[in-house]
Parts: sequence; C-alpha cells; structure tokens
Amino acid sequence: MEHGLLFDAVIFLTAAVVSVPIARRLGLGSVLGYLTAGILIGPYVLNLVGASDNVMQAAEFGVVMMLFLIGLELKPALLWQLRGPIIGIGGSQVLLTAAAFCAIAILLGLRWPQAIAIGMILSLSSTAIVLQSLTERRMLKSEAGQTSFSVLLFQDIAVIPMLAILPFLAPGLKVIEEPSTLGGWQNGLMIALVIGGIVLGGHYLMRPVFRFIAQSGLREIFVAAALLLVLLTAFATESVGLSPALGTFLAGVVLAESEYRHELEANIEPFKGLLLGLFFISVGSGINFSLLAEHPFLIAGLLLLLLTVKFCILQAVGGLAKMSSGHRWSFAFALAQGSEFAFVLFAFAQELKLFDSSLTSMLTLTVALSMAFTPLLLILNHRLQNKWHAEQQEQREQDAIDEQENPVIIVGFGRFGQVIGRLLHAHGIGTTILDNDAGNIDMLRKYGYKVFYGDADRIDLLHAAGADKAKVLIIAVSNQSKSIALCELAQRHFPHLKILVRAVDRAHAHLLLQMGVELIYRETVGSAVDLGVAALRQLGIRGNMAWRAGQTFKEHDEKLLREQTAFLNDEKMYITKSVQYRHILAEMLHATQRDRHSELMSAWEHVLEEDEEDSENEHQTDTN
Repeated sequence: MEHGLLFDAVIFLTAAVVSVPIARRLGLGSVLGYLTAGILIGPYVLNLVGASDNVMQAAEFGVVMMLFLIGLELKPALLWQLRGPIIGIGGSQVLLTAAAFCAIAILLGLRWPQAIAIGMILSLSSTAIVLQSLTERRMLKSEAGQTSFSVLLFQDIAVIPMLAILPFLAPGLKVIEEPSTLGGWQNGLMIALVIGGIVLGGHYLMRPVFRFIAQSGLREIFVAAALLLVLLTAFATESVGLSPALGTFLAGVVLAESEYRHELEANIEPFKGLLLGLFFISVGSGINFSLLAEHPFLIAGLLLLLLTVKFCILQAVGGLAKMSSGHRWSFAFALAQGSEFAFVLFAFAQELKLFDSSLTSMLTLTVALSMAFTPLLLILNHRLQNKWHAEQQEQREQDAIDEQENPVIIVGFGRFGQVIGRLLHAHGIGTTILDNDAGNIDMLRKYGYKVFYGDADRIDLLHAAGADKAKVLIIAVSNQSKSIALCELAQRHFPHLKILVRAVDRAHAHLLLQMGVELIYRETVGSAVDLGVAALRQLGIRGNMAWRAGQTFKEHDEKLLREQTAFLNDEKMYITKSVQYRHILAEMLHATQRDRHSELMSAWEHVLEEDEEDSENEHQTDTN
C-alpha cells in the first residue's frame, strides 16, 4: 500500500513537472498543463494511476486554501463594497441559469425534480479553474475578474441551500421518525456560533497566538500554525454543513488587516499551488474516455449546450450590470463551465436515487470536459479581443489635422512621451502629438492635450503634422519596428529635422546607431542611475560626489554603447569592450574620490593657514 502511494506521488509530480512548463511555454497556461497531465496518466490513456477518491479529496483542499488566500487580500471594507455584485449579479446568474437548464431538461423528457436539480447544479462554475486562470493572465483585478469573483463567491454560498433542497426533490422522501440530534433552529444556531467563532477568534484570538509563535523564531512552527488554522476553520464549517472553502474565505477576510497577513500568505502559497495542481490533475484523470467513446455525439452535444447556454446568460447578466463590451466577453468565457461542486452534488443526488448511475456519469463527464475546455476558451477570448481591438484601430479614420506650425512633433504619447510633453508645455513650446492608441487618445483629450490619431510612419500624416516646418521630431513609441521605420522615413523625406529617439533597450539603441541616429535616449538608464545615486547617498557618500559618480557613469556608458556598435557581430570583442570599460570606470571613480579628497584637504589646510595668520595679526595688534 505504501509503495503504491509513493509510486502515485512520483507519477503525479513527474507529470506536473513535465507538462506544466511545456504548456506555459506554448502559452496555454498551467491549468491546461495540469489537466493534460491528468488525462495522460489517468486510467483511460496510460493507466499509470487509477481514479482515487482519496487523492481527489486531498486535492480539493487546494481550493480551500485558495479561498483563504483570496480572503486575505480582501479587507472587510472592500468586501462590503462588493456586496452589490455578489448579491445582484451573482444571484441573477444563478437563478437565470438554473431556470434555463431546468426548462431544457424538462423539454428533453426528464422529470421536474430531476430538472430542478440539474438546473441548480449546472448554474455553478469552477472556482478553482476560473480564479487560477484569471490570476495567471493578470485579469483578476480587472472589471471582468472582479465580477467573476463576486459571482463565484455567491455560487459557493448557494451550494449550502442546494444541499438542503436536493433531499426534498428525491422520490419517496419520508419523514424520519427518530428524533434528530439537532433540530432546524438548533442547526441554525450552530452555524451562527461557528461563523461568530471564526470572526471573533480571528480578530481577537489569532493575533496574540501568532505573536507568541513568531517570538519563538521557528519558521516551521509558524507554517504549521498557518496550516492548522486553515484545517480547523474548514473542519468547523464542514461539521455544520457549510462549505469548507466558504469558511476559510471568511477567516481570510477577518485576518486581512492583521500584521501577520503577508507571513500567512508566504507560508500557505506553496501548499495551495501544489494541492491545486493535484486537483486539476485529478479532474483530468477522472475524465471517462470510455463513456465518451460510446456516446461521442451525445456528449459533444451536451458539452456544447452547457457552454452555449451559460455563455449567453452570462453575456446578458454582464449587459444588465453595464459591463464594457470587452470585459463582458471575458466574463462570459471565464464562467461558462461547470463546477467542481457538481461532482459532489451529482453523487449526492445519485445517493438520494434522484439520478441513476448512467445519468450521473453522463453529467459528470460533461462538467469535467467543460472545465478542461475553459483554458482554451480564455485563449480564444484573448485572441478575439486582440483581433477586435486591431480592427477597431483600422476602422477608425485618422484625425484631420489642421495645418500645424509647432516646432516639435511627438510620436507616441504613452508613459514616456507624456513626461516629455509636460516638460515642453511647461516652457511654452508648442507640440503636435501623434498616437495610434484610440483609448489613450480619448483619455488624454480629457486632460486637455491636443492629440491626433494616426500612424506616423505614413508620409502624408507627417506632412499634415507640419514636419516640413518643424525643427524637432521626438519618437517615443515602444514598438521597435515602428521606431526604426519612422526614423528611416524622417531621414529620407525630412532631413532637416533633428530626430530624438526613445530606445527600449541596448539592442534597439545599437540598431538606431547603425542607421546614423545620434540623439538616442534609453528609457531606463536615467531613472536607474538616479536610483543608484540615491543608494550611494544612503550608504554615506556625499551628495555631490554621488551625483558626480552618476554623471560619470552615464558618460562612459554612452561611449561604451557607441564603441560596442562596431562589434555587434564579434561577441568576443563586444564582451572585451564591456569588461575594459567596467575597469576604467571603477578606476576613474576612485581617482575622482581621491582627487576630491585632496582638494578638500588642501582647502582645509588653506583655511587653517588663514586662521593662523588672522590670529597672529590680531595678536600683533593687541601688542601694539
């Protein structure tokens, strides 16, 4: 038995280590990598590990930890601000989706109790897959991400009444004659006591406990305490019929303002990631390919029906919530799948004889496949969004530019170009600003900037912007190919213009130098040197000496950049030049410090000599 567990552990970890990096390299995300690994090692492909309920139960604890960590990020005040989306949008989604699937199930010939059960269960979405996928794509803080989180939180709460309703839908339900240990009001009281204990204990008890543990200086004990907190909270909420994930989420919210929040996050994060990966692998290995092979068209139809109905309802709910078009599509794609709670609820319905085994297997397989398709749907959404954005940019006609006679043309008015523009405007210098980001232009116009839409690498647009009469062309775009093309265009048609170019990195700067562009400004060098100068001052070096060191570094790095351009195809000489300049720079800075020290000593000696002369003169005057 022990050998079997060790063997399964080796297989699970090997599958994860191999598949996830490959999936991330291909741009598919870690979730799809885990799911693919589970499919490959599962009983229906390579059959390296069997379907294990124990593994699935342990893996589901990863979802519990994830909700705890999310709770730590949400202070109670922020959670209160989300009450509208949680109740309004989340409630609307669950009710509308449940009603739609209930109606479809009745039309397909199922009995109304079965239809209600299916509608409720299929209204849920996968908390684990959605939050992990949105986090990887850095979408969790977006409008779509926050709305998705609100809906998922409501769904987790909705699982509790669903578990209570299912027994009443079961055929032949009889009143239990034996007195139960807890009545309805007693059970409600227990739930209130557990929730109150979590809130009060987290607020008043856990801080002194963590303070006592932290004073021991043993990191492993703090890790054990963090895991124990999550386990106890999950056990307490599960014992009264609540979702363990919901209980740990509440504990996280209570501890969000604790000074130990970051330490808790750091200790639990590795366990959460590993257990979530195990959960995704378990979902993949549990996909019943034998059943899929027996009924391929039926399963495909059910999967398409599930994804399409939920997608359309989510689009409608997003529209009612007045979400922007792009975020509404992301919201609908993200939540279109079934939930991990569906596995538990379908099994419970089968125990109540509400479903037979064949219907349960069919529905479980459909939900599992929908979860596996979610990362692909999000990839599709990303590509569609990029395509639509590009089409909108193309469809928008370039702005009509009145005859401009400003001495400066700025191309690209993002974070880099805006700093330049503000400095020039502060000196009363007129500028003509060109940008091809429609959203950026609309925002900048609200601030009073006169910005024109269009691609500056078009000769007609440069003419309209007044390039014939302007003195300076500032190219501040981040796209290297556009920067190069614009330089070539300006050199060919407007040779009188002084061209100042933003270089994204050293390689970009080398390309510009090869083109003969002299006024190149690497975007990070100035701020990086300024930070280095500040660090020198913090370490006790006098302000003027630190500033002089920064200026010396800039001058020599600029010389090095221009010398290295001649050796781009000779790696050995390129590296040699870099090493030589590094040594020269170090010697110069030391020499500068020595010279400055000598100057200060000479000045100090001169002051002392003057003081001595003054003293002698005063003494002689007194004597006379």
